[in-house]
Amino acid sequence: MNAILLVIVAVLACVSLILLGLVVYSFIKKWKAERAVPPRGAFVEISSGKVHFLTCGSGPDIVMIHGLGGQMGNFDTGLADDLARDHRVTLIDRPGMGYSERKPGTASNVLTHAQLIEEVIEALEIERPLIVGHSLGGAIALGMALRGRVKMRGLALLSPMTLPVEDISDAFAGLNITSNWLRVFLGWTFAVPTMVRRPEPVRELIFGPEAIPANYLTQGGGLLSLRPKQFIESSRDMVHAVDDMPTMVRQYAKMTLPIRILYGQQDRILDPEYHGASLVARYPQIGLELIDGGHMIPVTQPEACASFIRRASQAMA
Repeated sequence: MNAILLVIVAVLACVSLILLGLVVYSFIKKWKAERAVPPRGAFVEISSGKVHFLTCGSGPDIVMIHGLGGQMGNFDTGLADDLARDHRVTLIDRPGMGYSERKPGTASNVLTHAQLIEEVIEALEIERPLIVGHSLGGAIALGMALRGRVKMRGLALLSPMTLPVEDISDAFAGLNITSNWLRVFLGWTFAVPTMVRRPEPVRELIFGPEAIPANYLTQGGGLLSLRPKQFIESSRDMVHAVDDMPTMVRQYAKMTLPIRILYGQQDRILDPEYHGASLVARYPQIGLELIDGGHMIPVTQPEACASFIRRASQAMA
């Protein structure tokens, strides 16, 4: 009996040491990432807590909303600087992502995100912006258009999620965690080491078939994904990303705001035919352009995206 008890104690001690090691490893990665990519903007207080934002340039306002698992750096590898030549561009870390807070109890569905971005726009006194949304940020922009609480010139959407999604991409399968305590546990133990050891989903699915630009990790903020917080909050966002989509789709017909969509034809995360062409077939007032590229065109093709957004801005003036 004593021998069995000793074995159990030894096993528990080994497991505890392994978990402690994973926590320490994750903390070190977090510390290094935040040293390499510190906050680059300012902060504004809204209902969900402090929101990190960056404003540059002057001219008509553009507000940019990043996608699932991202942060404002996704627009800062050339795209924001290009647009800032003749626009005032505001980049936002969505609540919970990047350096923005998300207070406990804050919902993470699309329409709640839309409300929180509206709060940022009102707090910063931004007038009639063009809203640029990438991926999940595109769905949030559509939610803002449907809510109609903030006056906007229109939407210019990059690889947006526009319709309900049933199949989760393998790139995000690890985020499909419905238990909060489990996502926190995994976030501080196995998530970061797994991302370090298995970068293939990012390289092959999220960015593929295009290469990851050299400036993505730092200027593009990619290193910030190697933090427990980013994993935990991304999991919350992904689980609830489609909650509002069926209701939103039923209201698309009433939208009168100008909307333009740009998609990479080789997108491996969201299907351009489903989220782009089939949407435009139902609502021909929405414009669609296709280019060669994958899902992360704001990072991989900033010049093409800047040209698309600038043309949309001019048309919606």
